[in-house]
Amino acid sequence: MKAIVILGDGMADHPVPELGGKTPLMAAKKPAMDRIAREGRTGLFRTIQPDMPTGSAVANLSVLGYDPGTAFSGRGVLEAASLGVDVGPNDMAMRVNLITIEEGKIRSHSSGHITNEEAFPLIDNLRDVFASWGIRLHQGLSYRHVLVIPGGTRTSRAAPRTTISARKPAP
Repeated sequence: MKAIVILGDGMADHPVPELGGKTPLMAAKKPAMDRIAREGRTGLFRTIQPDMPTGSAVANLSVLGYDPGTAFSGRGVLEAASLGVDVGPNDMAMRVNLITIEEGKIRSHSSGHITNEEAFPLIDNLRDVFASWGIRLHQGLSYRHVLVIPGGTRTSRAAPRTTISARKPAP
């Protein structure tokens, strides 16, 4: 049997009074999605156990048949796999996001949806800094990248604590 699993990741929302008490998804015109829902099978099930971090990385592993309690080691390995980055059995892979901080607060989790053209020079410059600590930094796309710590664990302190700031030149 062949099946297609469609995960509506990030589609949950709250009802909006201005939409007649509907969520934005309920109010949207989406004939293709409506047909899939009408002709397919739908349902709800718990994909994240109470002792696991909430998020799509854990939920998607569960949907694909893995036990997140033993298979989940962070989003980094999933990101590394998507980029073809080798992660050894004793390595720790971490997802790296380029973000925007203003006045000490995160203003954008994606650095304003930074383009590859803007992100790649930043990652190239940071790669040398991390390499001097024995850490590999790999380019991803836009704001998403991968850091691999050889012999790393969740409690590793492989690199000194530091803040690395990259700013665009003023116009």
